[in-house]
Amino acid sequence: MAETILIVTEDEELLDDLLRLCAAAGAEAEVVHGAPHNRLAWAEWGGAKAWEQAPLVLVGDDCAGAQGLGAAPGGEPSGILRRPGVLLVGKDMDDPGVWERGARIGAEGVVMLPDAESWLAGRIADASECVGRSALTVGVLGGRGGAGASTLACALAVTAARQGERTMLVDGDALGGGLDVLLGGERTEGLRWPAFAESRGRVGGGALEESLPRLHDLSVLSWDRGDSVLIPADAMKSVLSAARRRGGVVVVDLPRRVDETVAEALAQTDLGLLLVPAELRAVAAAHRVASRTQMVLRDLRAVVRTPGGPGGPRGYGPGLDESEVARLLRLPLAGELPWEPGLLEAAERGVPPGARTGGVLARFCREFWAQALSGGVSGGGVAV
Repeated sequence: MAETILIVTEDEELLDDLLRLCAAAGAEAEVVHGAPHNRLAWAEWGGAKAWEQAPLVLVGDDCAGAQGLGAAPGGEPSGILRRPGVLLVGKDMDDPGVWERGARIGAEGVVMLPDAESWLAGRIADASECVGRSALTVGVLGGRGGAGASTLACALAVTAARQGERTMLVDGDALGGGLDVLLGGERTEGLRWPAFAESRGRVGGGALEESLPRLHDLSVLSWDRGDSVLIPADAMKSVLSAARRRGGVVVVDLPRRVDETVAEALAQTDLGLLLVPAELRAVAAAHRVASRTQMVLRDLRAVVRTPGGPGGPRGYGPGLDESEVARLLRLPLAGELPWEPGLLEAAERGVPPGARTGGVLARFCREFWAQALSGGVSGGGVAV
């Protein structure tokens, strides 16, 4: 549920402007009057509790003057509670005293209307959505076709959700067939990518989350089974920005090509995982993928898959283990991922990747999140 923005002003014209901006941002607002000017008045003020609890407080410049908030006649302490998330809002850009009044009430900034209306609307929307720390965003790419990047992306999202993290899985590969299919939810109601193709500017994080299919305790933005729809870079930027504002984790399944839309997704990615089978041809292909990806994404790491597959051989060939693959790619090693027997059969039965808690895929994902969510993504890789 959206949080309520607090407005403190006696200026009716300014109040109308602030209420209009709150409505445009989809935020509820509480208006309080009678701004106190000393400690005693503060204790009796009806807006004191809201001042403490509101995610954002907008104070009109008319309430920060000699008889308003922060005023201290005769040197008396004002008693005003200093807190983050207070903005002083005015309209007279030629008034040099506004900055002093902002400092007096402990405002983190001074906003002048109408010039800063767009910025303030975004700030109001962020606050109403309880925005705190942005989501940790992890992108997954395959070093070659069929490496299993989509499977790993789904498993990471399923594992994060199982651990209680607010999780969103974003399918960034229009030619991948749809991650909702891999999760067994292609018939689940909710919006897919084509509904967001025309998105520009700011998309509400709460509205995005509520509109998507809910599968295995996570939100999924996938593709439908219709004709291919071009997703512009602006739409990718708007959607991913909204997803990140909700906090928790966002996992993005990315294609190996890098166009403008993929570059925008990479620009909003905190950490990339490049899944590479331990085969010479796969390493050669992955080297090209890594070179293009690193032009946008600074933190890219290698996940090395053991050779083989269903019914295939296990173990490495001479001289090509996980450390050697990472060295050849000049990437930090995020871990080794052995093939999990029965994974494809489980998917046919509607069991999503990572759902089997005793499998090697789920174990890799648990170890990865344990380090990544504790701030260890900048260390020397994730051991599994």
